Amino acid sequence: MNIILLGPPGAGKGTQAQRLQSERGMIQLSTGDMLRAAVASGSELGRKAKGIMEKGELVPDELMVGLIEDRIAQPDCLKGFILDGFPRTEAQAEALDRMLDKKGKTLDRVVEMEVDEQALTERIVGRFSCAKCGTGYHDKFKRPKVEGVCDVCGSKEFVRRKDDNAETMKTRMAAYRAQTEPLRPYYARRGVLRKVDGMAAMDEVYRQITGVLSGA
Repeated sequence: MNIILLGPPGAGKGTQAQRLQSERGMIQLSTGDMLRAAVASGSELGRKAKGIMEKGELVPDELMVGLIEDRIAQPDCLKGFILDGFPRTEAQAEALDRMLDKKGKTLDRVVEMEVDEQALTERIVGRFSCAKCGTGYHDKFKRPKVEGVCDVCGSKEFVRRKDDNAETMKTRMAAYRAQTEPLRPYYARRGVLRKVDGMAAMDEVYRQITGVLSGA
């Protein structure tokens, strides 16, 4: 089964994709990982991508679709793939569809993880972690048992990601809305769009996603 996970930054797409990969044998395809692997391999596509990125330019849609085409031809993708982060525009969606059609493959489901933007921002902005062991915490939802001391390793040093702030989240959410809005009607017309509650607990989100896939 071949699917796309749609959802804004912090919605948990990566977590759900990893679980689907582990439990169902589907392969998570991250465009960033594919680009890095292609560049490292020295393939023709990789050399083209490297030259473009070194100039600080965006990698063209045709090249990205070419990378996806090469990747899904590999044996480990026989049980299906999960695209996370691509497509982001209707033009990319159309290019992806053309390539899959050429390969005799189909896109079975597009699963949108719906979120409450304010609640998601609160979830992300409050994150911090232990500087020593990486254990994650949250200002509101998961504070250390002893204030200022990591539950796991006892360290008293904590760090926050620079982009985990309200202003950055506002920008990222606006960009996601602008990019994703056209994809909803595009995939709805094809009858493959399904929605799940991205604000539910992780296990419940996974249950909803697998329910959607079982009904495909």
